[in-house]
Amino acid sequence: MPLAPITHPLLDRAGVRHGFFTRQGGVSTGLYDSLNTGIGSKDHPAAVTENRRRVAEYLGGAPDDLAACYQIHSAVARVAEAGWKGDRPAGDASVTATPGVICAVLTADCAPVLLADAAAGVVGAAHAGWKGALGGIVHSTVAAMEALGARPGRIVAVVGPCIAQASYEVGVEFQDRFEHHDPGGGRFFAPGPAPDKRLFDLPAYVLWRLEQAGVGAAAWVGDDTRTDAVRFFSNRRAHLRGEGDFGRQMSAISLG
Repeated sequence: MPLAPITHPLLDRAGVRHGFFTRQGGVSTGLYDSLNTGIGSKDHPAAVTENRRRVAEYLGGAPDDLAACYQIHSAVARVAEAGWKGDRPAGDASVTATPGVICAVLTADCAPVLLADAAAGVVGAAHAGWKGALGGIVHSTVAAMEALGARPGRIVAVVGPCIAQASYEVGVEFQDRFEHHDPGGGRFFAPGPAPDKRLFDLPAYVLWRLEQAGVGAAAWVGDDTRTDAVRFFSNRRAHLRGEGDFGRQMSAISLG
């Protein structure tokens, strides 16, 4: 099966190469079937290496061109002046103004965000789980792009496949944390199946953070990773099924 990344008109119009890659089109088997790009998974390293090569090749590059962090659910955004040649500095976003560098993130329910300022020739990729989104990874990514010449109002951003509100059950104390951080954060929670449970709208929250950061236009692709086992890996789904591990899909962007 060929690679079948999801793309979006906002980024198409920006003229950048990009893709929210699904789990389809790779060589991994079993729990990792088939395009698992997660180095941190228990998948066979050779399979992960080949899968990452396929993603890079699809975007016109090679594995050495990838700029993908060792993700730590932080607000750290890194600037990539060239491909990282397998290095993975700690952080949760990479940005570049260098053609050919492929900014990439891995997710399995967290929200991948791809950003571009076509006029400035600056792109970025961010990994926004609830902790990173709350802690400021969106603002850090926009600020790092701005330091390379981008303007927030010109930036377009797309939130890729992630866990949707109906699938994201959390405790009531989770909502309290968000409301303490920002009074407006409470509106991203709906009543859960029990009085002490809530449903958190991660993609809407990330879009709100993009708006707060001054991004000119943003959208979510609309895909729920937990419910679509054919196309996406999901941490939560793996946990609910009692599976020992899970794969990670890659989202990536390049100036070409």
